[in-house]
Amino acid sequence: MSQAVAAPPKERYVPNGLKFAFGGLAGMAATCVVQPLDLIKTRMQLSGGGRTSFAVAGEIISREGFLSLYTGLSAGLLRQATYTTTRLGIYNWLFDSYKERNGGTAPGFGIKTVLGITAGSVGAFVGTPAEVALIRMTADGRLPAEQRRNYKNVFNALTRIIKEEGVLKLWRGATPTVGRAMVVNAAQLSTYSQAREVFAAYVAEGITLHFCASMVSGLVTTIASMPVDIIKTRIQNAAKGQSQVEVVTSLLKNEGVFSLWKGFLPYYTRLGPHTVLTFIFLEQMNAAYLKYT
Repeated sequence: MSQAVAAPPKERYVPNGLKFAFGGLAGMAATCVVQPLDLIKTRMQLSGGGRTSFAVAGEIISREGFLSLYTGLSAGLLRQATYTTTRLGIYNWLFDSYKERNGGTAPGFGIKTVLGITAGSVGAFVGTPAEVALIRMTADGRLPAEQRRNYKNVFNALTRIIKEEGVLKLWRGATPTVGRAMVVNAAQLSTYSQAREVFAAYVAEGITLHFCASMVSGLVTTIASMPVDIIKTRIQNAAKGQSQVEVVTSLLKNEGVFSLWKGFLPYYTRLGPHTVLTFIFLEQMNAAYLKYT
C-alpha cells in the first residue's frame, strides 16, 4: 500500500496589515538617525552658494545650536508614518500577491520596477502634507528672524498652513513629489530586491546581505532622483504667489543644470543610510514575526 506523500509546507507571509505597520516603523526608526543629514540636504538645495556639506553643518550649529540639526523631526516622523507606511506596505503586498498568482515565482526586474512606481506614487500623494511641513521646518533657520514661520511642530505647521493658505496648500508640489517618489521607488525598491537576489549567492542571509543590497539601491536612487527632489524642495519652500514654472525656470536660469545635483553628498549620505536602516529594520521585524508567531 502506497504511503501518502506529505504536502510541502505552505510558504508563510506577514499579514497585509503588518506589512504597512512594519514599513512605517522601519522608516521612522531610520529617520531618527538621519534627520540631521536631511536638514543639511534641504539647506544646501535652497542655497544659491557652492558651500560644502561640512560648511553648512558648521554654520547651522554655530548659529542655531547643535539640537537644531533635529529641527523638523516631528514632520520627518509623520512623513514616514504616512509615506513609507503606504509605499512599503503596498509594494510588499503587490510583490506577495504576484508570487501567489504565479505559483511562487518572484517577479522579474521589470515587474518589480512597475510595482515600485505604483507603490511610490500612492505613498507620495498620501505623504505630501508632511513633506511640505518638513521642507518648511528644516528651511526656517536660514531665513531672517522676521521672515521665519516658527512652526512649533508638524501639527502646528499643518493647521497654520490650512488656516493661513488654505487646505490645498498641503499638497503644494504634489506633482514633483509624486514624480520624485516614482523615480525613487522604481530605483530603490526594484534595485534592492534585485541586488538582494544577486548578493544572496555570495552572502549569507542576515544584516550583511541587507546592508550590501541597500547600499547599491541607495546609490542608484540618489543619482536618478536628485533632480526631481531639488525641484520639489524649491517649489514647496517658494514664496506665496510664486508659480511652479517660475520656480523651475529661475533655478535653471540662475544656477544652471548641474544645480539639479546640488547637495549630492548629504543626499546620498542621508538616503544611503536611511535605505540601509529602513530595510534592515524591516527585514528584522518580518523575521521576528515569522519566528515567534
